[in-house]
Amino acid sequence: MIRAARSGDEAAIEAFLQDHAESSMFLRSNLARFGLNNRDHPNATSYFIDEQDGIRAVFGLSNAGFLLLQTPCAGPEFWAQLPETVSGQKIAGIIGEVSQVSHAKAALELEKAGFSLERPEPLYRLSLDQMRDPGAATIRPPIAADAQLLTSWLRAYQIEAFKFEDNAALENVISKRVKNILAGDDTRLLVKGGKAVAMTAFNARLPDMVQIGGVYTPPELRNQGLARRVVAAHLREARAEGVETAILFASGAPACRAYEALGFQQIGHYTLAILAKPQIIESAS
Repeated sequence: MIRAARSGDEAAIEAFLQDHAESSMFLRSNLARFGLNNRDHPNATSYFIDEQDGIRAVFGLSNAGFLLLQTPCAGPEFWAQLPETVSGQKIAGIIGEVSQVSHAKAALELEKAGFSLERPEPLYRLSLDQMRDPGAATIRPPIAADAQLLTSWLRAYQIEAFKFEDNAALENVISKRVKNILAGDDTRLLVKGGKAVAMTAFNARLPDMVQIGGVYTPPELRNQGLARRVVAAHLREARAEGVETAILFASGAPACRAYEALGFQQIGHYTLAILAKPQIIESAS
């Protein structure tokens, strides 16, 4: 039976997710950072577990409305219970391994909903001691003076990568994201000739593992190997802090080639299904 996670479940949830580490980074990182009961940050997540002689499945619903799945052993009973479990909740998207996302869409009757993005993407893994060095690079964290540049790059990235519409809602999302970037320490800019020329970030982070996201190079500066240099330099920093493994999911052949040049190996597929408009889930009863 599915139930909401409660205080004291954290260790068991992490142990289960650790057995599926490469496809659980959002769930694991959000749990480590926010715990079970944070209702303020958009990435903070409510957790649910299905247990029978131990945990068989875990999923989370972030405050931003993203359903995060790790349900490799879920059967028909689980998917039948899912709509009632999230009844009345806003769903902005579904993220997880391909078959799990497909099952969730069917269970929640979202198969005919409009998705701004819905594609299986190659899932990659790299042991950092095996990373190939693409050459020297100078990187730095963004500073307040970079706010306008970050706004411009993030707008272009969201439109290109996620097919978002360039409207007031996107502007609001970007404004909050820029503030979070400047307040955090997960983004790096590649500097060349005193000018920022590319960007990378970690969108999920644990002491031993990071997940790469937000890699962007302006179109006029592409095909120079800048993306792989900024990613590699950021990963060198992380390795010096004890990180052993990097995970990412890539969109498009050029991105795949860049990551494979660093030594990343494909280990599966991962789906980001982002709704054009968030949907409120109605109870099946």
